[in-house]
Amino acid sequence: MKIKIVLGVVFLLLLMSCKHNQEVRRPISHSSGTFMKKSIDRNKKLVAGEEEQIKAIIKKDTKTKYIASDKGYWYNYKTINTLDTITPKKGDVVFFTYEIKDLNGKIIYSELELRPQTYYVDKQDILIGLRDGIKLMHRGEKVNFLFPSHKTFGYRGDTKKIGTNTPLLITVNLRDFKPEEVYKKETEARKIANELAVKNALNDSSNSSEKTGIKITKNPKDSL
Repeated sequence: MKIKIVLGVVFLLLLMSCKHNQEVRRPISHSSGTFMKKSIDRNKKLVAGEEEQIKAIIKKDTKTKYIASDKGYWYNYKTINTLDTITPKKGDVVFFTYEIKDLNGKIIYSELELRPQTYYVDKQDILIGLRDGIKLMHRGEKVNFLFPSHKTFGYRGDTKKIGTNTPLLITVNLRDFKPEEVYKKETEARKIANELAVKNALNDSSNSSEKTGIKITKNPKDSL
């Protein structure tokens, strides 16, 4: 009887010990309200700090008129088109060039490096700031955009020349835009014209060879 009592007590002690260990080892959830609140507060401070940098630059540049976007960035016109009223929208294809600088005006990527761009509005992934900013522009306009980092490459940077949390000055030259259907028809027409031009050139070359008595033979290697 005593043995049974002792075994029972040992069993209860082991059970209580296991329960205690499980409670101690319970993982701390990083998705808790406190963690999320701290993360949000850090992001707010980061954005506020970058916006202060941009506002300081605007304050110094008294000769330029800057416009504050309700999307959280600023811009000014280098070239403005007051005649057109149409701006790009979803379903359009935009042709533009752009240049990326830091807030001090130092070039990070030139237009030559970035090359002319063809962008299907709201159908392709581009920088968030450009996605919105391009829709404000008229044909032929050139605009300087001052973007906080969350509108460009964010906390990751671009892993090349742009570091983490870097606000940027991006200059966009909107060369042209047109409906996607029009662009597709024009592209197809150019393709057909090029194919026809090549065919005519080959025919002209063949006719010229026949007139001069030169016989053109096929290179055996072409069939390999």
